Amino acid sequence: MKSTKKWWLILGLIILSAFLGVVLPSGAFDQDYSDLVAGDTAWMLTATALVLLMTPGLAFFYGGMMQPRHIISTMLQSFVAMGIVSVLWVIVGFSIAFGDSVGGEGYGFFGNPLTFFMFRGVGGGTHPDFSPTFPLAVFAMFQLKFAIITPALITGSFAGRVRFRAYMLFICLFLIFIYSPLAHWTWHPNGFLRNWGVLDFAGGTVVHMSAGFAALAGAIFLGRRKDAGTKFKPANIPYILLGAGMLWFGWFGFNAGSALAADSVAAHALVNTNTASAAAMLTWIFYDAAKGIKPSAVGASIGLVVGLVAITPAAGFVDVGSSIFIGVMAAIISNYAITLRTKSTLDDTLDVFPAHGMGGITGMLGTAIFAADVGLIHGEVTTFLYHLLALVIVSIFTFGGSLLMYKITDLIVPMRISPQGEKIGLDISQHDESYDFVYKSE
Repeated sequence: MKSTKKWWLILGLIILSAFLGVVLPSGAFDQDYSDLVAGDTAWMLTATALVLLMTPGLAFFYGGMMQPRHIISTMLQSFVAMGIVSVLWVIVGFSIAFGDSVGGEGYGFFGNPLTFFMFRGVGGGTHPDFSPTFPLAVFAMFQLKFAIITPALITGSFAGRVRFRAYMLFICLFLIFIYSPLAHWTWHPNGFLRNWGVLDFAGGTVVHMSAGFAALAGAIFLGRRKDAGTKFKPANIPYILLGAGMLWFGWFGFNAGSALAADSVAAHALVNTNTASAAAMLTWIFYDAAKGIKPSAVGASIGLVVGLVAITPAAGFVDVGSSIFIGVMAAIISNYAITLRTKSTLDDTLDVFPAHGMGGITGMLGTAIFAADVGLIHGEVTTFLYHLLALVIVSIFTFGGSLLMYKITDLIVPMRISPQGEKIGLDISQHDESYDFVYKSE
């Protein structure tokens, strides 16, 4: 009965928010359209669709890696993020990330929740700071897709042992108190990291580092699975390849779209994105071979994703030679980090921190070293030092803040599934569904 009341409460809040969206004036269509550029608008609409495709791609990528008894729940955790974050983003998330800064000039910490509350003022007109040549609504939707995939990335760290209702609540807390303020720091014109000169072209810090450290906190908080350390075959390796391919495809919108225009910077970012991921994939294969491991579809898939992660903050700032170096180094560092993780007691199920956390850190520092004109190789020490300071601040904020969000969630809805529920699998215990196909080696 208590559980039913909670669901009715949540439904009531959604209905109330929808009602407020109807009665509050938005002014979304009372805007100037004279500055719209058709090419930029078309490209950003396309990029937005490409980035959304990444989350279903991640679902296949993660789901294929799990045991058959957890595959549906693992995939659904990515899919449900598209629903939860989409609604919260319209209500308040976009406003906290990109609303008027709360803080001194150049020291914005988060946006005013009322600036774009219920998308007030978000419509077909341009915005001088965020979308000077295409609709602000498209910019808001483009940024939404980044906000969607970030909590979905985290799920790989506690896959196989989290209660679905608790995860849904955690997404809400993470978006409001971790992701949106961090996006404001980094991408808002008044954000303090941006004003320090910290460079994050498409989300290496905001998306991948935050997801990586939140994943680390989650793995620690939820503890080890009952069968942790037991080797198992992935449920569906073709799913992993399919997911990796969808991620690679969608990532062109992720990075090239972050140019916010159909211009040479977008083309430059596209070239770097493809090159770094290819270099990382090949490096992963050869690095494994050097350790006596046969080339594998799983290894190639992880390698290309790590390369995509690492080039994300640098895509529009470095040349193609630097993108190769960043991809190679990220693959080696993440591969080694996974090796260390397997020797530890940390149960990061799908190695989210070694892949996304370490990949994001590698890309962040690589950006500070190789960025045109302001990188360390050009003699600019200040940029590199600010990136180091930002690394410390973001690591503490995302790890500590996420740990707090886990604890708050656990007080409301216990996060760890029961031992019996874990044994029979999340698919049955959480959703009363099952995946009949079982991978068998010949």
